[in-house]
Amino acid sequence: MTLRTRRTLLFTGLALGLVVAAVVAAGTGQLAIPPGEVWASILRGLGLSNAPETVPNADSALWNIRFPRVAMAVLIGAALAVAGTVMQAIFANPLAEPGVVGVSSGAALGAASAIVFGWTAAGDLVTAGAAFVAGLLTTLLVYFTSRAGGRTEVVTLLLTGIAINAFAGGALAFLTFLGDSGSREEIVFWQLGSLNGARWQEVAVMLPLIAVAITGALLLGRTLDLFSLGERGARHLGVRVEAVRITSIVLVAILVCSAVAFAGIIGFVGLIVPHLMRMAIGPAHRPLLIASALGGALLLLLADLAARTLVPMAELPIGMLTSLIGGPFFFWLLLRTRRRSGGWG
Repeated sequence: MTLRTRRTLLFTGLALGLVVAAVVAAGTGQLAIPPGEVWASILRGLGLSNAPETVPNADSALWNIRFPRVAMAVLIGAALAVAGTVMQAIFANPLAEPGVVGVSSGAALGAASAIVFGWTAAGDLVTAGAAFVAGLLTTLLVYFTSRAGGRTEVVTLLLTGIAINAFAGGALAFLTFLGDSGSREEIVFWQLGSLNGARWQEVAVMLPLIAVAITGALLLGRTLDLFSLGERGARHLGVRVEAVRITSIVLVAILVCSAVAFAGIIGFVGLIVPHLMRMAIGPAHRPLLIASALGGALLLLLADLAARTLVPMAELPIGMLTSLIGGPFFFWLLLRTRRRSGGWG
């Protein structure tokens, strides 16, 4: 089977799987809605059908609760997977993931500050805004702190990220200590990650940010391919390594902050999906980014469906679920990478 055929089959399979999963997820819940009624509701919402509801209150449940949640799962999954792909490209390491530059911990610190200091009284989007700004600023702080002599060493960047993550973790613990019982519960719940309460207003804020950042990553695709030759090799081929690296890190920060701001911390999607897609279609980054976006959207949609249905009358935190899946996968990936002497797999 040729590489082109594998890519076509993968893209088609992921796209079809995403559509099927979206319909199933939208129809699953305390109010069970058949797939046919889900499609009919979509057509009614688009003004393409006048067929009456066959399930009472189906349109209200779908358009006010289910569809926004499905849309958010798709956007966040795609954002985290693309961010992971970009991180692995600029670090030339399949074990890299967005958290190494402090974006998730910075966003968590921003959200916790909003909760503890009562900024949320100004509106529901304040927590998300604080998380977004703090995550972006933390990422830029890590990058510019690790620069020396106009260049950024990858090792220094990683070590700086570790230091910032440690500081943010301590500050987060201090804020949790300062908060009252209600604030502590809210911080803990936010850190575990959840898509509960997704609204179209939040989707409308996320969509342009994620769309622009993914488009930017796709435009960098061919340049990212050259990073596999090493920093020196990329420079010899005319790549402005520092400019590409800072652009990539800003794109990663926008993607992850957009996701984390509204859903809390959801781990391992940016690690698992890019590696699996690379194993299937190779390391060329433009098709890899597209496959990762589709795969990440599908993975998070299925994880959210599992979080809503595994425990009757309860909802598991989706970040906890992805960590339970991703932890063993990371361990397997680490052993596999060591056996292959650091190969991309």
